[in-house]
Amino acid sequence: MALHVRGVLLPDDEVRDVWLVGDRVTFEPVPGAETVADGGFVLPGLTDAHCHIGIARGGAPITTLDQARELARTDRDAGVLAIRDAGSPYPYPELDDEPDLPRLARAGRHVAPPKRYLRDIGVEVGAAEVAATVAAQAAAGNGWVKLVGDWIDRGVGDLAPAWDAETMTAAVAAAHAAGARAAVHTFSESAVEIMVRAGVDSVEHGTGLSLDLIDLMARQGTALVPTMINIRTFGHIAEQARGKFPGYADHMLALRDRFPEVVRAAHEAGVPIYVGTDAGGGIDHGLAAEEMLLLHEQAGMSAEDVLAAASWRAREWLGFPGLVEGGLADLTVYSEDPRRDLRVVRTPSRIILRGRVLPSPR
Repeated sequence: MALHVRGVLLPDDEVRDVWLVGDRVTFEPVPGAETVADGGFVLPGLTDAHCHIGIARGGAPITTLDQARELARTDRDAGVLAIRDAGSPYPYPELDDEPDLPRLARAGRHVAPPKRYLRDIGVEVGAAEVAATVAAQAAAGNGWVKLVGDWIDRGVGDLAPAWDAETMTAAVAAAHAAGARAAVHTFSESAVEIMVRAGVDSVEHGTGLSLDLIDLMARQGTALVPTMINIRTFGHIAEQARGKFPGYADHMLALRDRFPEVVRAAHEAGVPIYVGTDAGGGIDHGLAAEEMLLLHEQAGMSAEDVLAAASWRAREWLGFPGLVEGGLADLTVYSEDPRRDLRVVRTPSRIILRGRVLPSPR
């Protein structure tokens, strides 16, 4: 049966009627449609643009599809109806079109340097194998490759690039040649410079960004997914590392403390910014609303810009069109205006995924 929704559509900011026919949006009236929401504020479903439904709480790889389903449903029930899984040690292409799960844009496994990343998560390869591994992981995903651009180098006692600059640049080229976009994990100043100049498509975290690189990202259209929830964990990371690596500990704290201004500068420069929680491992699922609030309260993004970063712009970036004629039938409805009080996004009043009404959010 066709569904009917009436409310204030964002970002258009006008009261409109929407009909959902199967998994598609139309603004043409459909006789006999069931009205499932009348009033409130209607957004294209939220997006978590950096999430890991292939990694269990604590950091271990999941081992079954049911575990991935459970994590994805946690995000879904918070209003997140599209996910970019930014690297999974467990393959789950079977879930791409599962009716009650969010839309999935997936990378394959992380491509990481040997013995310098989270155990059992990435494919760890030396410089000579990086390009071929990137091509293989592009085939394992459905449009994205995830590169680990830096991590602690215990010989140096601090963050350091994963490979030499030539190898890292070739990795981005290999992803593009395979028809995939490349995302890079990076905390350090040196690695993010290499990867932005190499033409990477999205910077994940990006704590080491400089103003010059921010300007280059804006010119290139390079996206930033700040994962501010993740950056808040740097204090704990530094505390654990200080005994053996005091320089690294100090560096992580400095990166954490300057990060809100980095994100603010990126936003003001016109860098595309998208909401991502880095859920999986040390970050719980279902926290997209909290990431949105951090971008608003700490980085100074307006409520409407944050909503765009979590909804219509993020969906467009990932190829999941929203509330346009023929768009996908994913809607999140709020009883109050989230532009006036962004905390409203914590409590959606109605969630519709793939043209189906979900049970009322808890």
